[in-house]
Amino acid sequence: MHLIFEEDGHFKAGSILSETDATAQVETASGKRSKIKTANILLRFAAPAPNEVMAEAETLAAELDADFLWEVAGADEFGFSDLAQEYYGHVPTPAESQALLLKLHSSPIYFHKRGKGRYRPAPAETLAAAKAGLEKKRLAAERQAHLAAELAAFRLPAEYASLIPRILIAPDKNTLEFKALEDAAAATGLSPLRLIERCGAIPSTLDFHLSTFLLEHFPRGTGFNPVAEPADPPELPKSGVRAFSMDDEATTEIDDALSVEWRDDGSVRVGIHIAAPALGIAPGSELDQVARERLSTVYYPGDKITMLPEALIHHYTLGETHDCPALSLYLDVASDLRVLGTETRLEMVHIADNLRHETLEVLFNDDTLRNPAVPDYAYRRELEWLRDFAAVLEAGRGKADTVDRVDYNFKVDGERISIVPRKRGSPIDKVVSELMIFANAHWGGWLAEKKVPGIYRAQSNGKTRMTTSPDPHVGLGVDQYAWSSSPLRRYVDLVNQRQLISLVQGSDPVYPPRSEQLFSVVREFELAYDAYNEFQRRLERYWMLRWMQQENIQEVTAKVIREDLVRVDTLPMVTRAPSVMGVAPGSRVRLSISSIDLLDIHFHAEYLETLETPPDSSAALP
Repeated sequence: MHLIFEEDGHFKAGSILSETDATAQVETASGKRSKIKTANILLRFAAPAPNEVMAEAETLAAELDADFLWEVAGADEFGFSDLAQEYYGHVPTPAESQALLLKLHSSPIYFHKRGKGRYRPAPAETLAAAKAGLEKKRLAAERQAHLAAELAAFRLPAEYASLIPRILIAPDKNTLEFKALEDAAAATGLSPLRLIERCGAIPSTLDFHLSTFLLEHFPRGTGFNPVAEPADPPELPKSGVRAFSMDDEATTEIDDALSVEWRDDGSVRVGIHIAAPALGIAPGSELDQVARERLSTVYYPGDKITMLPEALIHHYTLGETHDCPALSLYLDVASDLRVLGTETRLEMVHIADNLRHETLEVLFNDDTLRNPAVPDYAYRRELEWLRDFAAVLEAGRGKADTVDRVDYNFKVDGERISIVPRKRGSPIDKVVSELMIFANAHWGGWLAEKKVPGIYRAQSNGKTRMTTSPDPHVGLGVDQYAWSSSPLRRYVDLVNQRQLISLVQGSDPVYPPRSEQLFSVVREFELAYDAYNEFQRRLERYWMLRWMQQENIQEVTAKVIREDLVRVDTLPMVTRAPSVMGVAPGSRVRLSISSIDLLDIHFHAEYLETLETPPDSSAALP
């Protein structure tokens, strides 16, 4: 005796070797023996052989029409053998019964399974909905195949124009456009990014990199929704100083300015004046929410994305010829440049001039300091004195810099880029940086002394972090460092300014001890600030590669840092060059440049020769 049985959702045929009331020992056509439950036996027959029945059933099942079977099956539950007899009009052969069973089983939208070999026809409305769903899937599959074929032929379907770069960066993987892109990528052996590029959908690599960043961090765009006008500052006492700022030409968020007052006894009163937007941005207000969402201005070559709307920046920036609200820190300095005392005031300060690096540095630099041959210029006496005072402050931190370092300014003009070296530690840099370090360290100490919560930037063991504890900043050589000098550009500075103003005014701090809001600002700011800095570094590297192409740079010299890591001599670029492995660290080498890829922001640097080897090195490539 032979049988058809169901096992794990599949129909199998075999021969009965032995049987009890509950189980049967069977052998399939492949020779496999197994014990099955009697309840799983669907059909018994004496002939023909099981494999012949299954083969014929497959052929017959292909000829059956599910729609016709559904129409003749009625509405009640039935067994497959009963429907087989009705359909064929005679006692069905084993192959005919099995054929009908196979058809019922493979047509789940027509027949709902009710048990072993038993089915119920689907209601008409259910069947209609299921058919519509299948048709929709069929059309979608056809559409997906068409899109994949177009992409594989490097033709961009119109549907993709609005999906780039989202489909590459943050895709909805359930869409047929994404599935088609994956299919085409697999067919062509290209990554989705390279496939889209081959389709001509990335005409500007710069726009692609910018769009990718904005998609993640500014999904609603970089513009500002209409917000209420910033509040005018309260009436403040007016300072008698005439302050000046020093910034790049493109700077609009002028946070800081300086003033110098000469005293008859030879002492000097130095003013550090910080813009005071905290007076116009109430905590929890619409403007505050805007600043809290962005957390910092984003800088990158050729442009920036400001933290605050232009109207507020204009309201509180330290613009020249204006009286501006400011949080001022005054330093009383002895004739020997010792700081005798300090005072913090909230006041209106007259900003006499906004000096610009581009024009000031020509006059105020290491070569012109106290050079009698150099004609006088505005604020010469003040600037030269401030340079000496800054050097004393720097030495007081134990951080006097004796190493010549170079910074680089990136200037984008349309499609052209100029990368201009600028000696680090120039008089302008030193004056501004040292006085801001002093202010941030002093105000951080004041907050800690008064037990008013603040946000600090701490550093130890080479790691920098944001914290609400006044921990040391080893890199700067100060006991604590609370960012407070750029409230128009960084939300942390705005938060700290609110706390400082509460001290000046003798009021309760905006953020009380153990403020959860303060902790959340720290967490969110660190994430955003790191992402913004990484984007700036990435765009700077992009423009360095653009500059190499623009200037047709085919070779560079570089210094080996360690292993295969090198620092290029004429650019602020550190890169890997595997072929320098074995060259002694500190050696200067010549490298050839090739395979510049602006999409991956990558290039190949190949070792050519060693130009200089450190005196204490004996291991170097020939």
